[in-house]
Amino acid sequence: MPIRNRFAELLPEITAWRRDLHEHPELLFDTHRTAGLVAERLRAFGCDEVATGIGRSGVVGVIRGRASGSGRVIGLRADMDALPITEQTGAPWASRTPGAMHACGHDGHTSMLLGAARYLSETRNFDGTVVVIFQPAEEGGGGGREMCADGLMTRWQIDEIYGMHNWPGMPAGSFAIRPGAFFAAADQFDIVIEGKGAHAARAHESVDPLLAASHVVTALQSIVSRNADPVEQLVVSVTSFETSSTTYNVIPARAHLKGTVRTLSRQVQDMAEARIAALVGAVAAGFGATARVDYRRGYPVMVNAAEQTAHAIAAARAVAGDCADAPLVMGAEDFSFMLEERPGAYILVGNGDTAGVHHPAYDFNDEVIPAGCSWWAEIVERRLPLRG
Repeated sequence: MPIRNRFAELLPEITAWRRDLHEHPELLFDTHRTAGLVAERLRAFGCDEVATGIGRSGVVGVIRGRASGSGRVIGLRADMDALPITEQTGAPWASRTPGAMHACGHDGHTSMLLGAARYLSETRNFDGTVVVIFQPAEEGGGGGREMCADGLMTRWQIDEIYGMHNWPGMPAGSFAIRPGAFFAAADQFDIVIEGKGAHAARAHESVDPLLAASHVVTALQSIVSRNADPVEQLVVSVTSFETSSTTYNVIPARAHLKGTVRTLSRQVQDMAEARIAALVGAVAAGFGATARVDYRRGYPVMVNAAEQTAHAIAAARAVAGDCADAPLVMGAEDFSFMLEERPGAYILVGNGDTAGVHHPAYDFNDEVIPAGCSWWAEIVERRLPLRG
């Protein structure tokens, strides 16, 4: 079935929801206004249950189908939080909150899932239960992890789960997906190198942490080029180099490096962590300095299950006529926490020729709404078909 007529009818209303959310962005777990509006609408739609405060500020709605013989439960997830970016779109619905904007389209994701929830509450054309999940803190806060820790999967007995993200550069309303590893694990590290400060004119009296740190930055690049199998994916990036010195003539006693590691397998992730520790310690010691590494694992690799990916493709083809093969993405996505607990799939929907996500000129393309809503409805009715 192509885009459903009901979503064409609802497009002005869903667009108004989306633009209202865009005007009022909220960060991380502080999505209280957004969560309140979501819960209010789910109740108005006639959801059988609405729960708030899941994973601190998440919202869950339960919609039971016309039949319940299958006993199956499908989860559908959208993220709600914005980013700490100053908007430059110039749109009439631009952010009213200084220093915050919906630069990743979570306003669109939330609105599309609300539109699907309204349709599913009206029609209930399925055998089983749908759980619509509105998650805070995708942008670095681990809201998916927090909702799972709050018993999301067990409390509502979810069997499988699906997610969606808009993708600039893909034709509006088109779809793309891949099975297996899709989005990367994202780890962070802090490296502190301790030396001995001195006057810059008497550098021989120092143990220069800047010199050691500069060689550490170079040495870390050897992990990708000399330790990783070239057919594997690995990114090691140093993104910050700081010292305590603010003058031209003082060699400081300490240097602080920050960075990120992106991987698509646990084996490569383990190797990268071990090599960072070994290289940093050895290089610092070679210059007479000492070093401390704080390596923190963040979002895990997001892995689409083969069976659920096949269902996602079938639903996308029914809506849009085709579904492309998506590339590997070295960015991270905390839907990975939910996919660690239940089989499921995450699909991309094209946002058209727009600015990229996390850019101050980005805006969600409202023309995508009917396709996204239709895909949600299609996946439910295909996975929970009414019999006879």
